[in-house]
Amino acid sequence: MPTYVYAITASDHPLRVDALSGVGDPAAALRTVRAGDLTAVVSDAPEGLRAKRRDVAAHQSVLESLMADGAVLPMRFGLVGPDDAQVAAVLDDHREGYKERLARLDGCLEFHVKVSRDTDDLLKEIVRTSDEVRRLNEFTRANPDAQSEKMRLGELIAEEVKARQEREAKEMTERLSPAALDTVLGEPSRDTLLNVSFLVKRAEAAAFSQAVHAEAALHGKAYTVRLNGPLPPYSFV
Repeated sequence: MPTYVYAITASDHPLRVDALSGVGDPAAALRTVRAGDLTAVVSDAPEGLRAKRRDVAAHQSVLESLMADGAVLPMRFGLVGPDDAQVAAVLDDHREGYKERLARLDGCLEFHVKVSRDTDDLLKEIVRTSDEVRRLNEFTRANPDAQSEKMRLGELIAEEVKARQEREAKEMTERLSPAALDTVLGEPSRDTLLNVSFLVKRAEAAAFSQAVHAEAALHGKAYTVRLNGPLPPYSFV
């Protein structure tokens, strides 16, 4: 039967899994697969597994319980191996890498920060501060048939939006990074100027949250700052 994998730990982790419920309906019983000084926390993989709320919550609950007792490499929801023997083989093949990551993530949490800015506010700033954008904007308003100038205005605005978002994202990340051990940049999107995960020591979690709230206060209502966490450090596995 396929094996669902929740996490990898060191074999000296307490591994109190008997009272925990796994994914599936009915909930699968958890067990461990050991390979030397590494252990995977697993269960049978239910057929037709999808990211239903109940199963995602069960996966998250297992990780949170394990993390409370020691270092964990959290696996993302839905990771399935062919069977326990193959899981053990992977642990054995990648032993040193997993041990190094466990040591690095010991006592750490992940926080995810997304920042977006009101589009109208950004465009008003560009028109106000860019002489060329302002000139082209005024010219195309007075000459609605000036297609080449309209195209150039659109291109210039797009360039300005990209450059300003990249600069702001870099500045925000630099201000928040001193409160974190590491960062991982997420994929940018049209509506988000900052999408980044921070690795934070558990003891520094409150200080990091305060730093994010201070960053939000610095920018005002035109910016939306979303903080998600603490989370298992998925992005740093």
